[in-house]
Order: sequence, then structure tokens, then C-alpha cells
Amino acid sequence: MITSHTIRITPFTENFREALEKFELPEEQRQFTSLPVEKMNSPLVEESALHVVILNAEEPVGYFTLEEGKKLAKYSSNTKAKLLTSFSINQQHQGKGYAKTALHQLPDLIKTTFPHVDELVLGVNQRNEAAASLYRKIGFVDNREVFVGPKGPQNIMHLPIV
Repeated sequence: MITSHTIRITPFTENFREALEKFELPEEQRQFTSLPVEKMNSPLVEESALHVVILNAEEPVGYFTLEEGKKLAKYSSNTKAKLLTSFSINQQHQGKGYAKTALHQLPDLIKTTFPHVDELVLGVNQRNEAAASLYRKIGFVDNREVFVGPKGPQNIMHLPIV
């Protein structure tokens, strides 16, 4: 049984790099997302991006990035939004509720780190129904907007930050 006291999200620091370098994903998930180290080292990610680690106690079990700028503009015209990308849970830790718990904590992280942000936006591949279902359970809304990305059509989902 996990509790919100053992799961927390925190900005990436170098202390987490070694654990994130060992991160593994099943092949069926790799088609939809990037490994943390790939994302952190990508020249396509703007310097303003916030890399976030999901911790169970103090062990990194997941990762995602909050982006803005040119990449966000592909998904939303809202300049007060952040784009959630590369959300994943390390393979050995999947199925334990970590993703759902971390996503529930995300609005509080946004409010304290980016007080001007009023919305989270993400693109979920139309073939990734498991991820879409999770995001809907958290409160993300699919307004039937589609972005055709390099890995196929993605439904754009929105979560108001209130």
C-alpha cells in the first residue's frame, strides 16, 4: 500500500541521474515516450524545461518534463500553460499506483513553482489507451483536438490548474 507520504514529485537534481540512467520501459511503452536520460540530453528540449522525478521514499521510480515555448505552442495557444511530456514509471515499479499519486500532486507543484500557470496540456498517442484512461481519471479533458506528431496522432488533453 502506498501513501501520499511516501510518493512525492520533485525537480531533478544530479543526485537522481544514476538511478534515471538505469530506467527501463517495456518495448510497447517505448513507442510512446522517451527514457529520462534521453529526454534530459535531447537538444530539442528548451533550457526552460523542468525535469521532474517521482520518488517512492527517496528512490526515483518515475519521471516527466514540464515544457513551454515552441513545443507548447504546437499543442496550445495558452501562454499560461505548461506541456507535460515524457511521463513514465520505471518498469519494475509499474502497477503500484505511483503514476496516479504523482499526477494528483502535480497541480500543487505547478502552483508553487509556476504561480502564473493556469493549465497543463499533454498529447497522448491515440494508440495509448492505458495512458489516456489514467489522464482522464486525474481530471484531464479531451476536447477532441489532435496533434500529429512523429509517433502518430495524439489527442491533446487539458487540466485546469485552480
